[in-house]
Amino acid sequence: MSVFEVKEEFLLDGKPFKILSGAIHYFRIVPEYWEDCFYNLKAMGFNTVETYVPWNIHEPEEGVFDFSGGRDVVSFVRLAQSMGLMVILRPTPFICGEWEFGGLPPWLLRYEDMKVRTDTPLFLSKVDAYYKELFARIGSLQITQGGPVIMMQLENEYGSFGNDKNYLRAIKAIMEQYGVQVPMFTSDGSWEAALEAGSLVEDGVLATANFGSRSGENLDVLEQFYRHKGIKRPLMCMEFWDGWFNRWGEPIITRDAQDLADAVKELLPRASINLYMFIGGTNFGFYNGCSARGTIDLPQVTSYDYDAALTEWGQPTEKFFKLRQVIRELYPQIPTFEPRDRLRGAFGPAVMTGKVSLDAVAEQLAPCQKSSYPMTMEQAGSGYGYMLYRTHVKGFHSKMAVKAVGVSDRVQFYLNGRHVATQYQEEVGQPVEMEFEEDNVLELLVENMGRVNYGYKLQQPTQSKGIRTGVMVDIHFESGWEQYALTLKHVESVDFSAPWKADTPAFYRYEFQVEEPADTFLDCRDLGKGVAFINGFNLGRYWDRGAVGYLYIPGPLLKSGRNEIIIFETEGKVAEILKMEDKPVFL
Repeated sequence: MSVFEVKEEFLLDGKPFKILSGAIHYFRIVPEYWEDCFYNLKAMGFNTVETYVPWNIHEPEEGVFDFSGGRDVVSFVRLAQSMGLMVILRPTPFICGEWEFGGLPPWLLRYEDMKVRTDTPLFLSKVDAYYKELFARIGSLQITQGGPVIMMQLENEYGSFGNDKNYLRAIKAIMEQYGVQVPMFTSDGSWEAALEAGSLVEDGVLATANFGSRSGENLDVLEQFYRHKGIKRPLMCMEFWDGWFNRWGEPIITRDAQDLADAVKELLPRASINLYMFIGGTNFGFYNGCSARGTIDLPQVTSYDYDAALTEWGQPTEKFFKLRQVIRELYPQIPTFEPRDRLRGAFGPAVMTGKVSLDAVAEQLAPCQKSSYPMTMEQAGSGYGYMLYRTHVKGFHSKMAVKAVGVSDRVQFYLNGRHVATQYQEEVGQPVEMEFEEDNVLELLVENMGRVNYGYKLQQPTQSKGIRTGVMVDIHFESGWEQYALTLKHVESVDFSAPWKADTPAFYRYEFQVEEPADTFLDCRDLGKGVAFINGFNLGRYWDRGAVGYLYIPGPLLKSGRNEIIIFETEGKVAEILKMEDKPVFL
């Protein structure tokens, strides 16, 4: 059994150990491809894999835990061990990671007095219940028990949120209570205020820094931070950013491969590294995060390619080969070898075989919940996806203004089945004038486009999605609501024999044949906005705002023979055929 220690250096079995780690998120990659990713990480010369552990996928409902399939973190870690890799786990309550709500489960928002990431009994009690389940599974993965896990993270970039040392100590105590024996660490921005606020070095917790350039300068800051504490510890960049994430409507962000290689080469003689990301993967389903910029929230795209060493679909990039060359130059004794790539194919066309309007099948997808005033998404369901609100309005054959108050994130208004307006960002809350008949059906479709994953807005009421306050008609709040929480978990149950109406939110079904499954890319350029499913699996969101115009379909999600795509399209765009390309397409 090996021993890993954090002293003035990292020590493995008493010998100095340089951590050469790359981030691979098990929850962003189908399990069938984990082994390929580990193989390529070793091919580059790295010895360790790092992953976050998102709370929201493992406890989707309070007291309901899921560690199966793509959530099987234990199998992920054991596979890494079988391939000779060490593992760094980051099982913190909050992960950021451009992941929905930073990994916090939205059911926390049902508690009016919930203060996340604070030393409050309510929040800590929820963390405690989750950790009891989590560490019962991952405790045996520690190197102290014959596993590959050498370190675990205590909190993530807490110095960019708070400075409550009592909170950090409380999390540490819970982790120790449930059996954490390996060294713990924090990671923060590489400036002294953030390091001081977010670290717990006085309690024996390693402080690491996150950055992606100016390696020497940033390491100087971390070294000086320790010097002021009178402590000497090994330096490590826990997130060395080799690229960046992307948001809807913005250009794709890239980084020059040689620039990255030069920065890594500058860092390695002085510090250990965790490359963030080695492979980014995909924000499948409704799990994309959201950036906060002033009063505006900017949701991130489904692709988490990150311009990393491997593409979203696992193809080695120029960065991979440049980084491998750095390892060969600095550490010629480390074995490196040729990476793997995977088959990609163009399939289709996928031909439409059915279409049906949301109105006609809403009750198949979710129970109708009635209330005097609108419920939030968290009150009515899991807090993900969409919410359809409906009420009946006495109209008097007159024009009246309708105003949705306290709505997140994007709302579409329908009066008697006709689309009247769509509001998003600064438009939300503005009055919409409508021509009412005597008796009317008013509907609002609200989409949760992703909760913020970083910063002060984690504590803001806007992270509760749907309609928080109410809907005004004329100058009064309208009562008597029906609502449907549309998580679309059972989209395969949609009855396509029901009616379809143009220019309404609708489901479209397509079929295509595959002889030999391979990775492919759904071309979304003829669609407006919505989500896509392949054989019942939620591939994530598309939007003609761009810049990406595709959804990645991993080969293991396809079947030999007939395959089915279902699109939930909210903008009324209709495509008679869909194409699957052998490479990604952009807008």
